[in-house]
Amino acid sequence: MSLPTTVLGNWYATALFWKPPLALLVSERTLLPLLMPLAPASTLAVRFPIEFDEVLRRHGVIRAAVEREVAAMAEVAFAKTANRSVLGTRNEFSFLAEGHREYPETSDLMTLSMHLADTPYGPIKYNSPARVIKELFGDAVR
Repeated sequence: MSLPTTVLGNWYATALFWKPPLALLVSERTLLPLLMPLAPASTLAVRFPIEFDEVLRRHGVIRAAVEREVAAMAEVAFAKTANRSVLGTRNEFSFLAEGHREYPETSDLMTLSMHLADTPYGPIKYNSPARVIKELFGDAVR
């Protein structure tokens, strides 16, 4: 796999076989989680930048920085998860999402993604993905 051209690095995805099935995507560099409908799976790569745009905006990243990041994601490659740390974190997100999905305040997938992003994780020095995004984007965050 080639080196990432984005601030957030490579993204890894897995299917969560809930009803309806979901895709859980996780940024390698920040561990930012993004939950979105899996179906239709054949369009996931096309739909991901749209959902990604929304999650960055909700984290306060300004429009120009979001647009640069989305543009840098134009090239898509599919490969097996190469980072065991991300794999473990993805499993943890799956577990946490399962526990939170029944609560009314996290029934929306984007809201649940934002909630998960506030959780601190060891691989990012016990920071939360939300905090790491603010650090990486610096002045581009409101």
